[in-house]
Amino acid sequence: MELASRELVTASWILIAVYASAILFFVVRGAKKTRNIDDYALGNIMFSPVAVGLSLAASITSAATFIINPGFVALFGFSAIVSMAIALPLAAVISLAVLTKGFRKHGSTVKALTMAQWMGTMYGSKKYSIFFAVLSLLLITFIVLICVGLTKVISSALNLPEFWTLFGIIAFVFGYMMYGGANSLVYTNTIQALLMLVVAFILLGSGYEHFSEGVHGFIAKLAAIDAKLVQTTNEASFLFRDYFEIFIAQFIVGVAIICQPHILTKSLLLKSDSDVNKYLTVGIIVQLIFFLVVIAGLYARISFPDLTFAGNPIPMDGIVSAYVVREFPVFIGLIVIMGLISAGLSTLEGLLQSVSTSITNDLIYPLTGSLLDRERTGLPLKIIVNRLVIVALAVITFFLSWNQIMNPKLSVGIFAQNGVYAYFSAAFVPILMGMFFARKSVYAAFTASLTAVIVHFSMYYGQLAVPFTKSTGENPGVAAAIAIICSVIAGFTVLKFSKSQKGSAS
Repeated sequence: MELASRELVTASWILIAVYASAILFFVVRGAKKTRNIDDYALGNIMFSPVAVGLSLAASITSAATFIINPGFVALFGFSAIVSMAIALPLAAVISLAVLTKGFRKHGSTVKALTMAQWMGTMYGSKKYSIFFAVLSLLLITFIVLICVGLTKVISSALNLPEFWTLFGIIAFVFGYMMYGGANSLVYTNTIQALLMLVVAFILLGSGYEHFSEGVHGFIAKLAAIDAKLVQTTNEASFLFRDYFEIFIAQFIVGVAIICQPHILTKSLLLKSDSDVNKYLTVGIIVQLIFFLVVIAGLYARISFPDLTFAGNPIPMDGIVSAYVVREFPVFIGLIVIMGLISAGLSTLEGLLQSVSTSITNDLIYPLTGSLLDRERTGLPLKIIVNRLVIVALAVITFFLSWNQIMNPKLSVGIFAQNGVYAYFSAAFVPILMGMFFARKSVYAAFTASLTAVIVHFSMYYGQLAVPFTKSTGENPGVAAAIAIICSVIAGFTVLKFSKSQKGSAS
């Protein structure tokens, strides 16, 4: 199904080529300053707090926010907006403001490169660090989401088969991330965030004609398509059936969602504590604007009331791509396409950097002893191994992404949420204990993490019901919320009855 005109295809090829060249310029520039794994993870350039704040906003609000989540809104209406544009963002920015300074204080002191290393040094346990390095593999599900989202956008803009589009995206992005690291990441993320900001305003304003009869007229148009679109709950969805699912579970998830390595570790790029407030101010304001982009899903639903194009059904993950290609003139369409690509690349780069660093530094390195401290061909062996890890991640990501394109459960978003939510559910209580409690018990932290993982996957795969609600663990947000609650109870119960045990399980 070809969506784009010849003019848009030609112009998109030219613009993507220019965009790719710009990225490679910054990658080469950053790679020249990357001498070891520390430089790759945290950089050695003095970054502006404004640039790092923009990088933070771009990393938090990714292809999920710009490409995938508006599809949920197109399908389920106001209930999805309350969940994705109000409950989760509100909790996330509060959590970010509270957790950043504490995480940075400890991370800067011990020179932590990754979340797993932060956990290991906080609790004095190498085994716990390795445990979190293994858990970081769950973040591959988020990498898959972004690759699928980018594939939908680029294949629609260029009228290319999705298989070869996916292959090209992975080969290009994973290829340059073998060399760039943090020194190039902040530069590219800053450019991407600025593009995303422009596109956010374009998408939010793109449905202005639907308000010609006021807000009530806009609501009437949606209600004429499906009355459930204008309800604050939607029983037709397994995600937005009641207020526990829509607000309470999402608020709990929003508080914990900040506990991802590519988010909290951003603060370690700042060179001074005095930069933190400016960094947070920029990051929070910009990301709140980004979160509102899901509203464009309502405009897309009005454009495709029966969710078909030329008689063919539009997959949920392709709704935004179809809307952009069909509704915008070539010039504006190009800007939006670049913004959507930026939304994906900004988080994908951060995830690849953090996951590959964690696998290399926290999993492979402890298991190989001093072997990786050597050099080969003038490069530290750690850097070479890190590049090989990225190659392995590329292969795994390709096969998982293609499977999600061909066989999604409603959306790749569900697949990603299941993995990512399990990860930050396991991280939340240990981070909380480490920052705000003087006593450090690795047994309490490990109990909390293990409880979260077991409860999350039990809830999800068992589709267990939550008493007094319509919610079940089939919704990954509900599974994560219950997992976090159980993790808090288990972790703090063990902490109460245990002595300070920092380092005893190392």
